Amino acid sequence: MELAAGSFSEEQFWEACAELQQPALAGADWQLLVETSGISIYRLLDKKTGLYEYKVFGVLEDCSPTLLADIYMDSDYRKQWDQYVKELYEQECNGETVVYWEVKYPFPMSNRDYVYLRQRRDLDMEGRKIHVILARSTSMPQLGERSGVIRVKQYKQSLAIESDGKKGSKVFMYYFDNPGGQIPSWLINWAAKNQSRTKREAQNQRDLIKFLANPNILQ
Repeated sequence: MELAAGSFSEEQFWEACAELQQPALAGADWQLLVETSGISIYRLLDKKTGLYEYKVFGVLEDCSPTLLADIYMDSDYRKQWDQYVKELYEQECNGETVVYWEVKYPFPMSNRDYVYLRQRRDLDMEGRKIHVILARSTSMPQLGERSGVIRVKQYKQSLAIESDGKKGSKVFMYYFDNPGGQIPSWLINWAAKNQSRTKREAQNQRDLIKFLANPNILQ
C-alpha cells in the first residue's frame, strides 16, 4: 500500500525487516566485495548509471540496536565526527521533515548536496524489536539548488537493526548514490572498492558504526 507522495509505504519498512532476516541476493549478479569484522558488503552494477548498488549485512558486537539507530538519526552528533560535513540540518517542508546535507569534495571538484526524506520506525516482528530507517532523495522548492554545488538527485538507503541476542546489533543496509557531475563512473567505483579495502583492515567496530551512518563513505 503506497502512502501520500513523499512518504514511505508500509511495505517498504517490512521489506527491510525481511532482508535483515534473509538476505535477498539471489536472482541478480550481487558480488561479494569485502568481509571485515563480521560485516559483509555486496555490490550490484546498475547498468543505467554504470555505478553500483550496495548491500551490507553483519553484526556489530559492541553497539546496541537503539544506540546505533540513535547515532544514525543524530545530525548534530554527526557534525562532530564527520569531517566532510559542510552543512547539515532538518527543515519542515510541506508537512514533511526534510534533511539538507552538503558534503565537502576535494579541490577541484564541486561540493555535493542532498535533499532527502528520512523516516524511522521501531517495529515489532514476532516479539522482536526492529529499528528501520528509510531515506531517499526528493525535491523541495524551499531547498533549491545552490550555485557551485552539485545536487545529488539519485540517493536511496534503507537500514534495519535488531539485537544479536547479546550486547550487539544485527544489521542490514541497502545503499545507492549517484553523485552526478563530471566524475567518471569508473573513478567513483574505484574509490568505493578501495574504501572497502580500508574497511577490511579496520579492527575497531566503532569505525564500522560510522561507516553505516555515512551514505557517502562508499564514494
